[in-house]
Amino acid sequence: MGVYDTRPWLSSYREGLPDDLAPEHPTMLEAFAASVARAPDRVAVHYFDGALTVAEVDDLTDALASALLGRGFRAGDRVAVYLQNVPQFVLAVLAAWKAGGAAVPVNPMNRARELAYVLEDSGATVLVCHESLYGEVAASVVPGTDVGLVVTTSELEFQSRDDARVLAASSRVRHDGTEDLLALADAHRGERPPPARLSAADVALLTYTSGTTGRPKGAMNTHGNVVFNSRTYRDWIGLGAQDSVLGVAPLFHITGLVGHLGLCLLLPAPLVLTYRFEPGVVADAVREHRATFTIGAITVFVALMNHAGVTREDLASFRAVYSGGAPIPPSVVEAFRSRFGHYIHNAYGLTETSSPSHLGPFGVEAPVDDESGALSVGVPVFGTVVRVVGDDGQELPAGQVGEFETEGPQVVPGYWDKPEETAQGLPGGRLRTGDVGFMDERGWFFLVDRKKDMINAAGYKVWPREVEDVLYGHPAVREAAVVGVPDEYRGETVRAYVSLKPGADASPDDVVAFCKERMAAYKYPRQVRVLEELPKTVTGKILRRELRARAREA
Repeated sequence: MGVYDTRPWLSSYREGLPDDLAPEHPTMLEAFAASVARAPDRVAVHYFDGALTVAEVDDLTDALASALLGRGFRAGDRVAVYLQNVPQFVLAVLAAWKAGGAAVPVNPMNRARELAYVLEDSGATVLVCHESLYGEVAASVVPGTDVGLVVTTSELEFQSRDDARVLAASSRVRHDGTEDLLALADAHRGERPPPARLSAADVALLTYTSGTTGRPKGAMNTHGNVVFNSRTYRDWIGLGAQDSVLGVAPLFHITGLVGHLGLCLLLPAPLVLTYRFEPGVVADAVREHRATFTIGAITVFVALMNHAGVTREDLASFRAVYSGGAPIPPSVVEAFRSRFGHYIHNAYGLTETSSPSHLGPFGVEAPVDDESGALSVGVPVFGTVVRVVGDDGQELPAGQVGEFETEGPQVVPGYWDKPEETAQGLPGGRLRTGDVGFMDERGWFFLVDRKKDMINAAGYKVWPREVEDVLYGHPAVREAAVVGVPDEYRGETVRAYVSLKPGADASPDDVVAFCKERMAAYKYPRQVRVLEELPKTVTGKILRRELRARAREA
C-alpha cells in the first residue's frame, strides 16, 4: 500500500461508468430478483450452523408478503422491524418490499418510549419483533399505534447450536394476539404476491437518525439510494459472488442495511450473522464461513484486539476491512494491522447518505494530517460532490475547515413527514451534514468533528476528535471521549473520559501528563475520569452527549 494523490485513481476508476450512473436495477427488489435468477442455490445467509439459500429466502418472503397482503397491507404501508442480526431481519425487509411497502428498521435496544415514537411517527401497520422484545416492551406500546399485525419470532430459529455466549438467555415464549413468523410463512407457502409496483423514487427504508442532535427523524432512503450505494460497495472494493460478508454492523443501522444486507442481496453473496456482537463468536463465524469483507464501527475492531482468544488465523480470510460511524484513531489502525495483518480502510457517511459518501480507495493507505493527527475519511464515492463550506454557505479552498455539504445519488430526498427539517437540512437537495472538516490539495477529506461538539476554552477552539486521537496513543487507554465542561476561569475546559485495556493501569494524572507532552497548552485535558465502560449507541458510537449530561449533573 502507498499514500498517493487520489485524483488519477478516481479518474481511472470512473472510466466506463454510465453517464447518469444509473444502477443496473432501479429497485432493490429487482436487484434481488436478478440474483434469484442468476444463483438460486447460493447461500444467502449463514447463521451459526444454519443456512438459507437465495431460493429459500425468495420462497419464504413470497409467502410472508402474501400473508401481509392478505391481512390488509397496502402499497406504501410500513413494516417496523424490531430485531437483532438474525435471518428474519432479511426476510421481513424483503417481504415488506414484495408487498409494495417500506421497512422501518428499529433499534432493538429501544425501550417503550422510543419504540412508541418510531411506530407513531412512521405510521407502521405491521411490527416484526423478537418474542422477548414483544413481552418486555412492545406489548404495552402497540395498542396506542396504527399497528394491526404483530409477527414475532425467536433468535433460536434457523440454527441448532444455541451458543451460550450470545443466546444463553433465549427461550421460546409465544404471546396472545401475535402471529409466529414461520407459522405464517408455512400457512402461505407456495403463494406468490402480485408484482410490486415500485420505482427508484419509492421509499425502501425509513431509517431513523440516532437523535444525537435532537429527536430522531425518519430519513427516506429510496430504492434508488440503496441500490446505488449497495453497488458502490460492490464496485469500489471489487466484491463478487466469491465473497462472504460478515454482518458485524447492526442491521437496523444504515451501515448494516446497505453495507451488509443490500450488498449481499445484490451480489448475491452469503451474509454471516451472529445475533449479537461478541468477539469470540464473531471470530468463530469468520473462521467457519470464511468471511472476506466487513464494515463496522471501530469499537468492533478494538474489541477484537482486546479479546485474548481471537487469533490472527481466525481473521485470515478477510481481504477487505472497512470502518465507519465513528472516528478512527491512526494508532488503532496500526495496532490492528500489527496483530491481525489487515489494514482498516476508512468510510464516512450518514443515515441521510444511505451509508457511504466517502470511502478510502481499496488497497490504498489513507494519509494522516500532520497538524491534527486525524486519519483521512477517504474521498467522495462515484457521482458524489462534497463541498466544504463556511458559515455563509460559500465554498472554501483546500485546507480550510468548514462544514461538509454532500450531493449525490445516495442522498435522501428528505425526512418523513417533516418538511421544515427537510428544507433546513437538505436545501436544494444538498445535505448539510453538521460535520466539520477539510479537503487537502490532493483530494483527501479529513473529518475534524461535529459542529456542536467544539469546545471553546478561553477563546481557543478545541476539537474533541484531536484530543481523543492523542488519548488513543496512550498504551493503557482502550476507549476515549472528550467533552467540554463549564469552567469559571476559561469558560469551558477539556475533560476526558477513558476506559482502560484489560490488565492495564493508569491514573488520571498519568493520562493528563501524557497529553500535556503532546498537545498545545489550551488543548490537553485538565480533567480525566476513568470509567469501566463508556456509554455508546448500539452501533458503537460513543455518546458524548451523555458524558456532558453526567458532567452537568455532577
